[in-house]
Amino acid sequence: MRAKALTIAGSDSGGGAGIQADLKTFHTYQVYGSSVITAITAQNTLGVQAFELVSPSLIERQIVAVLADIGADAIKTGMLGNATIIETVANSLRRYPVALVVDPVMVAKSGDRLLVEDAVQALREQLVPIASLITPNLPEASVLLGREIDDERTMYAALDDLLKLGAKAVLLKGGHLKGQPLDLFADGQQVLELRSERIDTPNTHGTGCTYAAAITALLARGADLVSAVCQAHAFLYEAIASAESIGAGHSPVNHWVWLSERTV
Repeated sequence: MRAKALTIAGSDSGGGAGIQADLKTFHTYQVYGSSVITAITAQNTLGVQAFELVSPSLIERQIVAVLADIGADAIKTGMLGNATIIETVANSLRRYPVALVVDPVMVAKSGDRLLVEDAVQALREQLVPIASLITPNLPEASVLLGREIDDERTMYAALDDLLKLGAKAVLLKGGHLKGQPLDLFADGQQVLELRSERIDTPNTHGTGCTYAAAITALLARGADLVSAVCQAHAFLYEAIASAESIGAGHSPVNHWVWLSERTV
């Protein structure tokens, strides 16, 4: 039977992040993708020009419509926008106990804020505790914990505190580090270092969405969490390395790199 994954996130009109990036990534892994749209953005590779949030009631109706009929083997959340939407999503997903990857999207690649400040507490208290994995980058982890996380020492020190928020595991992404990037995975039993060479390219739009979507797709296919994270890390590196310029700003990663280079 075909593996299925659901993404609950914002729509990127430029196609490089959000719902569009998630569905492209699911397709790469031959996973059937469905979607719940939480926001509609007007954006391109230069940034977010505007966005409007979808009503919580319609978001809930989308979730019920998809899961009551199609179902999902794994679910991913991205841009949620405000506290009411976060609470609506969390309450809805508690009824569907499948693997949940929470990408705590707060700021776009361009620097545009995508989550209002008073929603952080709802994210921390409502959604993170029901997650199988959270995937914050360094700025997002800093907001979640209320302290600066900006080097390897503070990354390691943050792992236990991030786990105390309630998620079963955390993938702390260190793409914002000076020098070579480092990602840390921790689940309370082990800490894994995921290192790679920094690629000199402006074409990194949608990296966080794509990374989390790849993990979600692999979980939907039955992979264990550690294997899913490691495989997704390798996929993202190649997707960045092979990315081409689509627009004049931060163009998206190459979501199809493994379709042309290997059999999944």
